Amino acid sequence: MAIIRRALSDTERLDWLRLIRTENVGPVTFFRLLQQCGSAGAALQRLPEMARRGGRVNQLRVPSKADIEREIAANTRLGARLLAACEPEYPEALAAIDDAPPIVSVLGNVHLLRKRAVALVGARNASLNGRRFTLQLARELADAGLVVVSGMARGIDTSAHEGALAGGTVAVLAGGVDIVYPEENEQLYRRLKAEGAIIAECVVGTQPQARHFPRRNRLISGLSLGVVVVEAAQKSGSLITARFALEQGREVFAVPGSPLDPRCQGPNALIRQGATLVESAADITQALAHLTRPLMAERAQDDLFDGPAPAAMVGQPDSDELLRAHALIVESLGPTPVPVDELIRGCHLSPAIVHTVVLELELAGRVERRPGNQVNLI
Repeated sequence: MAIIRRALSDTERLDWLRLIRTENVGPVTFFRLLQQCGSAGAALQRLPEMARRGGRVNQLRVPSKADIEREIAANTRLGARLLAACEPEYPEALAAIDDAPPIVSVLGNVHLLRKRAVALVGARNASLNGRRFTLQLARELADAGLVVVSGMARGIDTSAHEGALAGGTVAVLAGGVDIVYPEENEQLYRRLKAEGAIIAECVVGTQPQARHFPRRNRLISGLSLGVVVVEAAQKSGSLITARFALEQGREVFAVPGSPLDPRCQGPNALIRQGATLVESAADITQALAHLTRPLMAERAQDDLFDGPAPAAMVGQPDSDELLRAHALIVESLGPTPVPVDELIRGCHLSPAIVHTVVLELELAGRVERRPGNQVNLI
């Protein structure tokens, strides 16, 4: 997908927000629509037709211009910036991931988002030693010129932000950029807004819910060259962040701990699986010394930001082909996720046809898109 790096006009920003806030349109679908239609405005006009072809009966819910104008005004009142993925100040590392949010809200020092960053994550019920080590590690990483990214949760996240405030830290929120969660971090939130940066994908005023946290975690890893896990149980959000890091081509680090402490089982398991063992900030800075940007960024840079979209990518495949392909693709899919590339090979259809049909089925609410470019029937 080719998007020239440039500032959006007010009209374009409104169209981008309307499109990403539309029912059944996630980040991957957003950029597919941009690729298919040429612009967000054109995509909005074609959405009803595409959803109908996908089998949707009732009307797709698309926010009105007035709804989006209210969202823009709410960000303005907060002093938050709305950054689009094509704009120069949008973080390059985040733009490199497959499901980068098309637009994010940012409070505070926006320039921090363009600097080299490392994520520090871990348990909410962290030990005293874990919090103390995180505080020291964050301070040393900030002194080394790295921005520290975390999720503003209690425990390890809080210590990571506190340790790095003087040098630069970014908090990624699961709800709206204006929602302090947990409430006990109100003072930290104020300091982050003044001295660091706060970023969120959700609409202003959105209260964080369980389903928002995995989406938040992919942004924590996406903003960073690597993710450091300090303390985490075997089934925890921190290990989800580490998994996202691996999928995004980032480095994974872990701080070892006592095998008697359940909070250390996650990092110890990561080390057994090949994560870099961390005893000091030097272990991280040395491992990242050769990296100027994430491993996937070069591919994404070519895909997202180099030159205008090829003319062949804009428009629809032949309608008769689409009709035949719909039946074949629906028959080939089931409740178990299948990679789209495998669908292309198995159905003996062109990538353009398959991507278009999957897009229409997704808009109709019949297909769900999963990480790793996989899809399944709902």
